[in-house]
Amino acid sequence: MAKRNQARDDGQVQDLRPRPVRLTSDMSLPKLSAVEIGSYLLMLIGMWAVIDLRLLGALLAGLLVFQLVHTIAPRIERHMSSQRARWLAVVILSVVIVGALTGLTLGIIEHFENDVPSVQKLLDQAMQLIDQARGRIPHFVANYLPVDTEQMKARAAELMQKNANMLQQSGKTAARGFTHILIGMIIGAIIAVGAQKHMQRLPLSTAFVTRVTRFADAFRRIVFAQVKISAINAGFTGIFLLVILPIFHDTLPLSKTLVLVTFIVGLLPVIGNLISNTIIVAVALSVSFPAAVMSLVFLILIHKLEYFLNARIVGGQIEARAWELLIAMLVMEAAFGIPGVVAAPIFYAYIKRELIYLRLV
Repeated sequence: MAKRNQARDDGQVQDLRPRPVRLTSDMSLPKLSAVEIGSYLLMLIGMWAVIDLRLLGALLAGLLVFQLVHTIAPRIERHMSSQRARWLAVVILSVVIVGALTGLTLGIIEHFENDVPSVQKLLDQAMQLIDQARGRIPHFVANYLPVDTEQMKARAAELMQKNANMLQQSGKTAARGFTHILIGMIIGAIIAVGAQKHMQRLPLSTAFVTRVTRFADAFRRIVFAQVKISAINAGFTGIFLLVILPIFHDTLPLSKTLVLVTFIVGLLPVIGNLISNTIIVAVALSVSFPAAVMSLVFLILIHKLEYFLNARIVGGQIEARAWELLIAMLVMEAAFGIPGVVAAPIFYAYIKRELIYLRLV
């Protein structure tokens, strides 16, 4: 009897002893092979090289064409083979892009030919604003202000002459950038047509294709979401500049151009809206101070709306908040300048997507 009680007591003691805690498989760190680690390193090096070698425009253009082909092709595959559908999608995109560029060029030429008086009116209104401000600022500052529009034009011409080399270099850079974009679009079309879904690859090729596929998916999520946001912002800005503001004040010079600029720079998350807001307020200030105040108040509301849209649309697409994108843009701008700002949302979306797949975040 005593032995039974002793054995029972020993059993109770053993049951009450603390057992070591074991991590479940969900909490364990992922085990990566050397090939997978190599593919991650190649991807990071490639992302750095794209910005350092100034090939970001070519990359984005190629990815855009690639995504558009794979968006259009499935709708055509009902009537023909997959290969022919992708070829037809490339032809359709080529016609649309060439037609859009031709129409945009002709539209810009016609727009500026018809709006030359508006530019002169803008200079006159700016001169009136300078004359009004001349008596409110210190004399040493007023001495640097132009006395009439002719002096303003003369100073602008003098400034252009002094920076002729820089302007020439900027023209060469723009031409080279356009060439890179064109080549990138051609490469993206070639890859989209020649891509094979079911193909046996070696381990490193398979891992690297997985990285590139996830990067392309991150690009699609960011760009298509940002286009929606930019279109909404441009729509609200157009309603304000073309409908609301003329009711209370004069119509701003180049209002239609400002709406177009709002859409284009709005493709840059957060910072694009700040750029368009600054331009619109500066132009409104040349009309009247109340118009500038009204524009500023309205655009602040639009700016708040963009934060909400970023949180709902972009943040929902990549599972990130607006402050995360802002930090990524700030770091990339400090490291690479303006190209870093453009690339930051896409690069951050890709990196976070990889971390989610690895169950690290």
